Amino acid sequence: MEQIGDKNQEKKKVTEIQIFPVPFALEDKKEKLTIITNTSSKPSKEELIDKAFKFHSEGNISEAIKYYQYFINQGFKDYRVFSNYGGILKNLGKLQDAELITRKAIALNPDFAIAYYNLGNILKDLGKLKDAELFTRKAIELNPDNANAHYNLGGLLRDLGKLKDAELSTRKAIELNPAHAKAHSNLGGILRDLGKLQDAEISYRKAIELNPQYAIAHSNLGGILQDLGKLQDAEISYRKAIELNPQFAIAHSNLGGILQDLGKLQEAEISCRKAIELKPDYADAHYNLGGILRDLGKLKDAEFSTRQAIKLNPQFAMAHSNLGTILKDLGKLKDAEFATRQAIKLNPQNAIAQSNLGRILKDLGKLKDAEFFTRKAIELNPQYAMAYFSLSTLKYSDKNKIWQNQLFSESILKNKSQEDQINIYFARANILHKEEKYKESSKYLTIANNLKLVLKPSIPDTLIKKSKVLLIESDKREINKKEQKNFPESIFIVGMARSGSTLLESILSMNTGVDDLGEINILEESFLAWKRIDEGLTLSELYFKKVNDYSNELKTTTNKWLYNYQYAGIISSEIKNAKIIHCYRNPLDNILSIYRSHIAQGSEYFSSLVDCANVYLNQEEVMSKYKNRFRSKIYDLDYDLLVSNPNQEIKSLISWLGWKWDDSYLTPHLNPRSVSTRSNVEVRSPINSKSIGGWKNYKDMLTPAINILTQTYRYRHLIS
Repeated sequence: MEQIGDKNQEKKKVTEIQIFPVPFALEDKKEKLTIITNTSSKPSKEELIDKAFKFHSEGNISEAIKYYQYFINQGFKDYRVFSNYGGILKNLGKLQDAELITRKAIALNPDFAIAYYNLGNILKDLGKLKDAELFTRKAIELNPDNANAHYNLGGLLRDLGKLKDAELSTRKAIELNPAHAKAHSNLGGILRDLGKLQDAEISYRKAIELNPQYAIAHSNLGGILQDLGKLQDAEISYRKAIELNPQFAIAHSNLGGILQDLGKLQEAEISCRKAIELKPDYADAHYNLGGILRDLGKLKDAEFSTRQAIKLNPQFAMAHSNLGTILKDLGKLKDAEFATRQAIKLNPQNAIAQSNLGRILKDLGKLKDAEFFTRKAIELNPQYAMAYFSLSTLKYSDKNKIWQNQLFSESILKNKSQEDQINIYFARANILHKEEKYKESSKYLTIANNLKLVLKPSIPDTLIKKSKVLLIESDKREINKKEQKNFPESIFIVGMARSGSTLLESILSMNTGVDDLGEINILEESFLAWKRIDEGLTLSELYFKKVNDYSNELKTTTNKWLYNYQYAGIISSEIKNAKIIHCYRNPLDNILSIYRSHIAQGSEYFSSLVDCANVYLNQEEVMSKYKNRFRSKIYDLDYDLLVSNPNQEIKSLISWLGWKWDDSYLTPHLNPRSVSTRSNVEVRSPINSKSIGGWKNYKDMLTPAINILTQTYRYRHLIS
């Protein structure tokens, strides 16, 4: 099963920085306009200036333009006219002309602070950030008490990556004007970039206190609360932003992101689609929608949305990175590698993309390269929790242990979201496990899983009830003996997570006539469609129609959606030419492996030892009933026996399948296939029995599971 990914790969939270415009707005006067109205000594010139200033101050821009242009065409020169006209041109989007005209104002009066201030804004819009900084600093030199100039400089410095300087400039703006709501909001954005999340929250709340109708501040506060793991509060902030401004596309998109984190995926999709409706060319909304669709399992739609984001913004490095993640989920690992390398090419400092590439290379079996890129991610961002977790799952070299010192430092947990804390605690547990410090590892495993339960409570009852419903459904059905066309052999690998299924899939796919489908839930999709439609199609026909999207229709396939154990009766009675292999192992080893795994997909109960034990027993009971009825179609594969005596156990399995023997089945670690499960490192090693009995090292931690299991007759002597 897929290991958990970094949420920052699935969406981009957008924080708007509001830069004060050149002191003239094209709209009706929403803010007080800064217009110079002094008159000149020359009557004809004075009349033109008075008219221009009058129309400009009244918001009659078209008439103001006529007088400014006529004034200039007559060869008159007045720095105030050039400065004001430059402001209008900027707001009309004529940035090059605005720059030229404003430079003329400065040439006429080199001490005119407003013109320097305006030119700084124009240059920012032109993308000339360094020049913009230069002219904004000149405006401050000429007028040190201009709070807006300090505010703008803070925004420029933030865009230039000079975050500490940006903080100083923005704080200066606030010192000069404590009621400057936008400055408080921008300070929040800068502090967020600096990782000072609590301070950022305070700044945003101050902005809202000063201006309760400030929709952008409410939206930005939502982003901070999201980072802090206060998801419900974040949702409230985003909804408030939308209430204040229903056309606020960014807030709709960000609301989609928080709803995604809250597991409200359908609502999240609606929010992002609303953002796109309001702003069809909004690349970030398409990007966020792609992440949500990925979580909904609509991978092809997710790919389309993410590619749309890239089409709108080809330089969107994170979209390329997320496309890589989606392609990875689709099993297109080579394409995923290409997309992620493109993300890194666009932004070599992107730690997320470096980490993602490491994960893809791990799935491809390129473990040394995977370690290199994961270390690079940590080097770029020593606070990147997900990269530490990824590296902890590799067989890392001991040449540089600086990252481990960072991981175990107290400072790394400062200002971290709950999700980041979970990754850090799991990473610590993995390292301590490798060092055989099991008691300390237990401590961090317990903390990590308890935090996961806070974010996503365990819901085993849904799974158990579903098993019972499908058992009843299966009992109602007779074995389908109707004449059906010949279908290729289908092998369903079922059982608990972490029960040896990845190793089994690698063994079977050593056969060149086998396609491993991996973990795709197409059987359940086919079953639900079969019950819903009335087209006379059999379940076999519907299932193999989906299989053909992934495999050569003549090949044997393995389907490793482990929860298909619930459908074992349906498979046995309805799917033509199907065989089921039930993987199982010592329950305590199995539960320990699940508890240590930090798996995302299908992990409704993984963080509760009690629920793991109950699901294990339910799964065992359900399979026992199916075996009583369909014994000839279900093979028992005991993982402990498999790794202890692979020669005998694999030969027995291959014989049951009716396949011709080949010694390659004994060396699945040489299988070049990609592996995207939590076992993607272990499966690259020769078969060994190292994990058998590992539960004994964690006996105290496993007490809740032991208490459940030993209440049953079968496991009453489990720990004797």
